[in-house]
Formats: sequence, structure tokens, C-alpha cells
Amino acid sequence: MASLAPTTPWTAGAKDDYRDCPVTTLKVDMHTERLIIANAVMAVVTLALGGIAALLIALTRWQAIHLLPAVWFYRLLTLHGIDMLIAWIVFFEMAGLHFGSTILLNARHAAPKLAWTGFIMMTVGGLMANAVVLFDPNSNVMFSAYVPMKAHPLFYLSYILFAVGALITVITFFINIVVAKREGRFSGSLPLVVFGLMTAAILATYTLLEGAAAIVPAFFWSLGILKTYDPGIYRNFFWGFGHPAQQVNLAAMVSIWYALAQMTVGIRPVNEKFSRLAFILYLFFINLGSAHHLLVDPGLSFAWKAVNTSYAMYLAVLGSMMHAFSIPAALEIALRAKGYRKGLFGWLRNAPWSEPGFSSLVLSMFLFGWIGGVTGVTIGTEQINMLVHNTLRLPGHFHATVVSGTTLAFMGFTYYVIPLIFRKELKLKSWAKWQPYIFGFGMLLTSLGMIVSGLQGVARRNWDITFAGVVPGTVEISLAVFGIGALLAVTGGIMYVTIVLTSILTGPRLEASNLLLLTGTHNPIIDSTKLTDHQMEDKQNQPKGALVLVFAFLVWFAIYYFTNWWLLGRTWFIR
Repeated sequence: MASLAPTTPWTAGAKDDYRDCPVTTLKVDMHTERLIIANAVMAVVTLALGGIAALLIALTRWQAIHLLPAVWFYRLLTLHGIDMLIAWIVFFEMAGLHFGSTILLNARHAAPKLAWTGFIMMTVGGLMANAVVLFDPNSNVMFSAYVPMKAHPLFYLSYILFAVGALITVITFFINIVVAKREGRFSGSLPLVVFGLMTAAILATYTLLEGAAAIVPAFFWSLGILKTYDPGIYRNFFWGFGHPAQQVNLAAMVSIWYALAQMTVGIRPVNEKFSRLAFILYLFFINLGSAHHLLVDPGLSFAWKAVNTSYAMYLAVLGSMMHAFSIPAALEIALRAKGYRKGLFGWLRNAPWSEPGFSSLVLSMFLFGWIGGVTGVTIGTEQINMLVHNTLRLPGHFHATVVSGTTLAFMGFTYYVIPLIFRKELKLKSWAKWQPYIFGFGMLLTSLGMIVSGLQGVARRNWDITFAGVVPGTVEISLAVFGIGALLAVTGGIMYVTIVLTSILTGPRLEASNLLLLTGTHNPIIDSTKLTDHQMEDKQNQPKGALVLVFAFLVWFAIYYFTNWWLLGRTWFIR
């Protein structure tokens, strides 16, 4: 199976410490296991901190409750952005890079001391950022920290420490790949999941260097060493970091999608070259979406803005559309090969919906594509963006992508990391069955409530929306939907954290005996290796249902996109 490297004997005479996983048959380097555990724990800790801030922010934006005073609203908004958009996701992604560059390749960790250095720097930077934001009243500068707003020097230093630590971990990923290739751990191209993680690592390298170009001068400026700092230069470099950071998440999330599909259903990719090409499109075009943050900046030409918010960006969208067909098609073929061939969607009705990895996969794909992707492409269009960007529609979009899509995928994958890497039995399995649905439905309401409120003119990042007296009364309804959704999503988040902590803190350590958590004792990874070319090409197994779903998505995308142009025309209506 192309998603996993073949099991081969460990290097003769090597002193490396490893174990054989009885479920996946892969070799697990013990340095890697400890690094994954450390990064995963920090990811959950920062998720919990960011989740507390999210609840308080939502209860403040819900105008009928309006919980926090303005100072604490903005302070927690900064904290929420750092912990959720950066720390939770990046810590988890670093664990994924360790996993992909060693365990999935049956390879050793070639630079564990360097990796621990990166982890320590990330941890110190993350904790420092939380402390500065919570205890320094002058550091309420939001996640983006736009110049000329100035925070405490430790605020910028925390960003630098975290980013350098992450960059060190990315470097260890590349070192591991080179060493694994040299030692013959894999032949030919990388397994598909590792190829996707390689895409994320390359994007992360560019992203972190852009972040350094923005934050390092800001650090010297905050110390008084640099007397002035041009806001336009800062914004240009910052959004070379801020927006591409979410594209790193995208590449990592899609890699997790392929992994979850194989772990829960036992897929074979329909066409690996097709999927790899989609990842390559990300490398060349996905970062161009950053331009929509800079449309009102005077230092950039109209031609640059037009190109980067139109034709070039659509090639990255094409990459996502390719994955959007490839993964459902692979799921359908695998399920039809198991005998679920009745009707157009019989395979979907008989899918393992009780398995948390599968439900997380499907909900992540739906929320990311049907809500986040559609709104993102629309917002990326220059003319529409000019009306949308500073309304609540924008956070409605990225709460559908980063929070709903990426976070759900990572949550689902965690449930399998616990028995396979932590070597702990997953506790509260009935909670794990329902957690993705509760969190996913909550995030659906949250995103829709934000988007509809933004359509009515509610500003983003604004503590009080009533000050101008121009917001329609129906906003109270959409903000209530947003608030109720946030309460449900936080409930799902609490369930996730409780499941993880209960599992890793209670019970003895033991080797995993089964891959699936709730829906059987067979091993889908082994099933995937038995899926023959004949079964893949059988006419009865062809992905007709997935094709219908793709066309339904395209219709929905066209309706939403052209509705926005109609709304834009109404804005410019001349009588």
C-alpha cells in the first residue's frame, strides 16, 4: 500500500531504541514516540486555554449577554488567536511531522536532540505569549499585532522563540527523510501521506521565514533599537506568515484525511499521481490567497492585487477540488468492494459512522469545503472582499476552515494516536462516538451565525456593535445562533480534552490490540493492502455517488458565488 512504507529490518547493529507496533506492523522509534507525546500534550493544553478564551469571547459577541468589559475582550481575543490559530495546530503538526518522517517510513529519528531543542523553544515561546497577553495591559494588539500598535518586547520574543522552534522541528523532518532514503527505508516516491506532510513542511519553511521578516524588526522596534517601522512593510511580511500558516494547516489536514480514510475504511487512492499533483499545486499557488488581506494597502499595484485574487489563486483551489473528489471516490470504491453496492449512496449509508475517525473525516471535509472553502474563494475575489473583509463574515469563513475542518481532523486522529503511540486504552468511547458530531454541529452554527451577521454589517473584532446605531434588529437572531453554536462547540471541545486526559492519565500502559475503536475487530490498513486492481476497476465499484456529490458541491458553490455578485450589485445600485 502506497500510504505506508514496507516493513524492513532495522539497521544492522544499530543502537536505536524501537518497538514493533502489533496493529500497524510498523517500527516505532522511541525517540519519536516521546516527541509525539510531548507535542500532543502541549497541543491539547493550548487548545484548552484557547477554548476557554473562545467561550468568553463568544458570550461577549452575543450582544444579548455581552459578558466581558472591552479590555478583557480584546486581551482574550489576542490570546485566542495565538493559542488556537498558532499553538494548538502547530504543536499537533509537529507531532505529525515526527510521525510521518519516521514511523510511516519504518525509520529512525536521526536528530532527536535537535527536535527536543525545537520543542522546548516552542513551549517557552507559547507560555511566554500567554503570560504577556494576560498580565501586560499594553499587549492587547491582536494576533496580527499591526504596527504602529506596540506590544511588550517579550510578546515579539515569544513569537520568535516559537517560530524558531517550529522551524528547527521542520528541519528535523527533512533530515529524517534524507536519512530514511539513504538507509533504504523506502524506494521511489514518498508514501502519499508523507508526501502531503512534506508539502506542509515546505510551506512551513517559507511561512516561518516570512514571519521572521515581520516579527524580528518589530522586536527591535519595541526595544527602541529600531526607531521607526513602516506599517506597510510589516503588513506585507506578516501576511506572508499569517495566511500561509493556514495553508500549512490545509496540507497537513488533507494528509490526515487520507490517513483517516485508510485507518477507518481501508482505502487505496484512486490515482496517486492525481493526488500528488494536487499537493504540488498547493506549493506553487496556495500562498497567493494572502493578497486579500492587502487590498487596501497603497504600496501594492492594482495589477498585483487583481492577479493574486483571481486566476493564480484558482489553481490552488483546483488542488483542493482534486482532493475533494479523490478522497470520497476512494471511500466509495473501498466500501463498494466490501459489498455495499445498493443504489447510488448505499455505500455511504453503510459507512462506519460510529467510528470517531470516520465521522471526524466526513464532517471535517464537509465543513471545510461546503462552508469554509466556498466562502474563502468568494472572499478572495477583490471586489467582494472590499465589502466583506472587516465584517464578521471573515472569521465565519476561517472558523469553518481552521476550527471546523483542521481541528476536527486532528481531533479524530488523536483517538488513534492514544492507543498506538501513547499505548493507553481509549477511555469514554461512547463520548468519542458523539464528540465529533457535537463539536461539528456547534461549529456549523458558529460559522453560519458569524457569516449571516457579517452579511448584515456586523464588524469583526468589535466589542460593541450597537455604538453606531445602524445594525438591523435581526442581527440579534444571527448572533444568538453564533452564541449557541459556540456553546455546543465548547462542549464538544471539553469532551475531547476530557477523553484525552482520562485516557492518558488513567490505566496501565499496554500495547494496542485493535485499530478500530468502536466498529469492529478487523484492520482496515491490512484490508487496504488486499484491495486489488480488479476491484478498483470493477464497474460495480466505480464512484458514481462521489461524482454526484462533487457536482452538487459545484452547484452550491456557483449559487453562493453569484449571489454575492448580486448583493454587490445591489450595493452599487443607482436610481
